[in-house]
Amino acid sequence: MAKLSKRAARLSVMLILVSLLSLPFLSGCETGQDQLIDDWSYHPEASQSGRSTPVPVPAPTPAPLSPSSSPSQIGLATGGAKDINSFRENIKNDYLPLLTDITYEGLFYGYYFNTGEQEECRQLFCPSYSYAVTRDPFSGEAEYYLSVGLNSGIKESDFHRKKLNLVIVLDISGSMSSPFDSYYYDQFGNRVELEVTGEDLEKTKIEIAAESVVALLDHLGDDDRLGMVLFNDNAFLAKPLNLVGETDMRAIKDHILEISADGGTRLSAGMEMATELLGEFRGSNQSEYENRIIFLTDAMPNLGETSEEGLLGMTRDNADGNIYTTLIGIGVDFNTELTEIITKIRGANYYSVHSAEQFRERMDDEFEYMVTPLVFNLQLALEADGWEIQKVYGSPEANEATGELMRVNTLFPSKKEAGETKGGLVLLKLKKTAPENSLRLKVSYEDRNGKSDGTEDSIVLDERPPEFFDNQGIRKGVLLSRYADLLQDWLIDEREHAHLSTPWQPRVDNEVGIVVPPPIVPSLGQWERQSIPLAVSKPYRELFREFAGYFKEEMTAIGDETLSQELGILNHLGNYGSR
Repeated sequence: MAKLSKRAARLSVMLILVSLLSLPFLSGCETGQDQLIDDWSYHPEASQSGRSTPVPVPAPTPAPLSPSSSPSQIGLATGGAKDINSFRENIKNDYLPLLTDITYEGLFYGYYFNTGEQEECRQLFCPSYSYAVTRDPFSGEAEYYLSVGLNSGIKESDFHRKKLNLVIVLDISGSMSSPFDSYYYDQFGNRVELEVTGEDLEKTKIEIAAESVVALLDHLGDDDRLGMVLFNDNAFLAKPLNLVGETDMRAIKDHILEISADGGTRLSAGMEMATELLGEFRGSNQSEYENRIIFLTDAMPNLGETSEEGLLGMTRDNADGNIYTTLIGIGVDFNTELTEIITKIRGANYYSVHSAEQFRERMDDEFEYMVTPLVFNLQLALEADGWEIQKVYGSPEANEATGELMRVNTLFPSKKEAGETKGGLVLLKLKKTAPENSLRLKVSYEDRNGKSDGTEDSIVLDERPPEFFDNQGIRKGVLLSRYADLLQDWLIDEREHAHLSTPWQPRVDNEVGIVVPPPIVPSLGQWERQSIPLAVSKPYRELFREFAGYFKEEMTAIGDETLSQELGILNHLGNYGSR
């Protein structure tokens, strides 16, 4: 009888415990909701075993979309680089940037442009054209430019991001453990560091990367899916691809902030596992789903495939299956040469992290646009007896242009303010080959579902004396293009002559003017980025000071004070090493 009473007592206690555990405030669930799952799978102590096995992905379920409350239209901007932060950070920290640190599309995306739109656009994409005749600020030779304004008929209130299947791939290799503003490798593999100041600069790259990932997660809805892969020498499944609404996101964020870095770097391992996670959504309906891999790295692989073919091939193959890639560069030594190659692929874009807080603010404005490409395979054919395309500015595919054809792989939505579009311009430098002034422009493109469309326009480029600009948008585009040309000319010369003690002449002077830089060819045998101290030779100091005067006059005429950050760089370089 006593034994029976004890059993009954134990059973009563167990029933009470079960009842208590089912209460919402103890189970961690909100009343009326299913229990959220912490599906974090990465355990550093077990990481030596390499790959882990993904869990099954739930079947797709419909998701409501969240339109913007603003009634204004959106604009368009090219894919590729979305900033030149790596260039600015290297200058700030007294390093000589790479040529690929300053891209024209990255520079353009930092500014708003009057696109020259004269009529209301009622299609997905409507190009507009503006004309300029202006003298080279050094040689005085007349130059001709035509801008292509990137306009869209989509109203911001009608813009909807699709349900997102997102896999975040985070580099946890040893180079990510270095301070944000130091070079992990120099020419001989030695570590080089600067004295660090500022809250973010005192953090390691992995800390800033983790905080940036957490900032991204705030923009996901319940019907989006999130997976996460970590990689160094190997790839590790950190989180299977599951619905955000069924996931304990607070716990996931805590796990991410605990990540540390160690080991080698094999980018292709991370991309391969991410591709596997998204495998069942490959080729999915583009009107319902958006598939994207966001890759955070300092882009310095030293194990496995150090050539671009492996990672490049997977990224291109993914794009063919409607799985697109965003690269996010971390650190002052981020290797933009690798980025320049990958972001030419359909649907790809690139951002760099200056600070975790700045990145969070940027994602608040642009995340919806970053993951939603709208226009693909844009081609502009120029038919004219008297003109040919000499150079294209503002597109990652600029080097693929010919005298008669411009090509842009992808256009993304972009913000509009006061009638101007962020990064909404591609600029053509034209060469006049005959007296004929008329030309015909044929544009073709595809939407996200593969449907083709296009426009045809005939325009006349009248004889105009310099300085003629149809509007301030093309004037700003010309100014920024000349600025970037001069900086690239300087970087080419300084890197070519870095180890020479004999005098040399710059490629830019008052006779030839600003030289159009040659196409960029990656030069590092491996992707470890090597540091070179900032150097500005005397001839270029003089050129920068002279160009700064021209830049200031144009900035005043354009009326855009945000250009002053470029004027600050010109003044800094013009006086660097002269004291």
